[in-house]
Amino acid sequence: MPSVTLPDGKSKDYPEGATTYDVAKNIGSGLARAALAGRISADGTNDWETIDLHGPLPGDRHLRILTDSGDDADTLYVIRHSTAHVMAEAICKLYPQAKLVYGPPIEDGFYYDIDLDEPITPEAFPKIESEMRKIIKENRPFTRVHMSRAEGLEKVRQEGNPYKIDNAERAEGEALSFYITGERSGVDFEDLCRGPHLPATGKIKAFKLLQVSGAYWHGDQNEKQLQRVYGTAFATKKQLEEHLHRLEEARKRDHRRLGTQLDLFHLQDESPGAVFWHPKGWALYQIVVSYIRELLGRNGYQEINTPMIVDRGLWEKSGHWDKFREHMFVTETEAHDFAIKPMNCPGHILVFKQGLKSYRDLPLRLAEFGSCHRNEPSGTLHGLMRVRAFTQDDGHIFCTEAQVGEEVARFCELVKTTYRDFGFDDITVKLSTRPQQRVGADQVWDKSEAALQGALEHMKMDYEMAPGEGAFYGPKIDFNVRDCLNRSWQLGTIQVDFSMPGRLGAKFIGEDNTAHVPVMLHRAICGSLERFLGVLIEQYAGAFPLWLAPIQVIVATVSEKSVAYAREVHGWLVDHGLRTVLDISSDRIGPKKQRARDQKIPYILVVGEQEAAENMVNVNNCDGVTMGSYPFEQFVRGCVEEIASRGRKE
Repeated sequence: MPSVTLPDGKSKDYPEGATTYDVAKNIGSGLARAALAGRISADGTNDWETIDLHGPLPGDRHLRILTDSGDDADTLYVIRHSTAHVMAEAICKLYPQAKLVYGPPIEDGFYYDIDLDEPITPEAFPKIESEMRKIIKENRPFTRVHMSRAEGLEKVRQEGNPYKIDNAERAEGEALSFYITGERSGVDFEDLCRGPHLPATGKIKAFKLLQVSGAYWHGDQNEKQLQRVYGTAFATKKQLEEHLHRLEEARKRDHRRLGTQLDLFHLQDESPGAVFWHPKGWALYQIVVSYIRELLGRNGYQEINTPMIVDRGLWEKSGHWDKFREHMFVTETEAHDFAIKPMNCPGHILVFKQGLKSYRDLPLRLAEFGSCHRNEPSGTLHGLMRVRAFTQDDGHIFCTEAQVGEEVARFCELVKTTYRDFGFDDITVKLSTRPQQRVGADQVWDKSEAALQGALEHMKMDYEMAPGEGAFYGPKIDFNVRDCLNRSWQLGTIQVDFSMPGRLGAKFIGEDNTAHVPVMLHRAICGSLERFLGVLIEQYAGAFPLWLAPIQVIVATVSEKSVAYAREVHGWLVDHGLRTVLDISSDRIGPKKQRARDQKIPYILVVGEQEAAENMVNVNNCDGVTMGSYPFEQFVRGCVEEIASRGRKE
């Protein structure tokens, strides 16, 4: 009899073949009605698996019961996976020629790729949603059917859908599973799927179709273009409404739209995946660079600069040519192959190798605002968030094994300080361990992973494990921030590398007077500066705090009579280091203030004859609030304090 242990630690034996539903019913009828699926684990700590509500428990297990009020990722996964199937069935009913390809849940919803010559447009969403509601109202069960691999392959081959045949042939394991939306004796809809699913369609309470885009089978642009229909689903209508509100806020904050509206940057086809920075955008870029540069200087980093075009041989020695060749831009001259660098680390090792290094020189912290290029597929490019040409706030720390823990801890503090100054307080940490494809011996990976884990525990930082997600040369810690819309962005990273320095011949003389290979820590705080700026633009909706604003103050005249005084005020502000512009146009003051608010300039100083007579400034903010008249010195003093505090009130 399987023993089931619940989250409160209590255990109970159940008959063979007992299901999550049986456990829920034993606890209470209310829980049985609310139950959607189960989460099981052999030891209650690792390898949790989501299973169907009516699937038999495979022996002794720890069990969590997922219910219809949940908003955790596991519950939403099951809801969205099932809603994707309902959407696929609705589309097949409305478009009988449609061939289903693949339909997974994703972080904020789900999608299904469809092969269909007739375009599915957003105008068709209401009729698809109506058909989905009919299926949901019928409350048909999701029934799982297991087949041997041979039987399953024969089944999909007979059906003739080439995409499903490919999916079945790629599936791992000795068996294949299919889900029927309905009873097995009367199949309404069936799809090759490993599950899990809700017990019935009627458990779907809140969904919305969102958009449609193009996609390629397996991402191969040489294949036929498919239609990818996106939607989302939640456990309750309230959760859905909150999500749709966040999407609307995200649309308003879209950095691409704000980049045009605020005249920060633009992108165009003449240089796909590269940014054309305008004066205000470049000012913002340089503000961020100056901040990082100052911070690095205070923390013992030395800034360097390395070439953008490097011989193929270096990339072969470092291991990048085998791993990243398809993402490199290459060129040839005088019978030599060169690559435009996709990362900076090999160049930093070459700098380290210049001149004999002693253990007394370590740790050596090198930093570079390194310009990199990666040949990303055109379909993945997205504003500043995914580009081909970008700059990393890159750095590499060369140290001894004994210094790794302290250097990682120092970097963790540096990251927390930086993100806090930029307005991100919610930081999550992920420790990624060895991937299947990697370089270096297992004992080296053991040391690397232990060093990172030890540093996090020393810093008392909460973290989650990400098995298999490390870089090919070493494990890593990734730092994620949550923005004002509760979206998570992966920014900083630090990676331990015991391999690449040795591959490229880096050495130092140790205390024993013999040569040793240094450990190299790859680290970045912002990562891609372009992407980081995209995150900042959306975080603040373009209304940056005073210290970040490309234009901090605008001086606007009431009439021509106050132009001379306005010029004086503008000059004083510039002398005090504030980024200032002057509006002495003949427009009325109302339109001038509105233009400044549209450009999200933090402070609008209105000067007229009265302000000129009293050496005052009338202060307005970008929210349309008139803050009153102040002596110039008092206003500047307030700005200096606000800039120094990064806008923090505490």
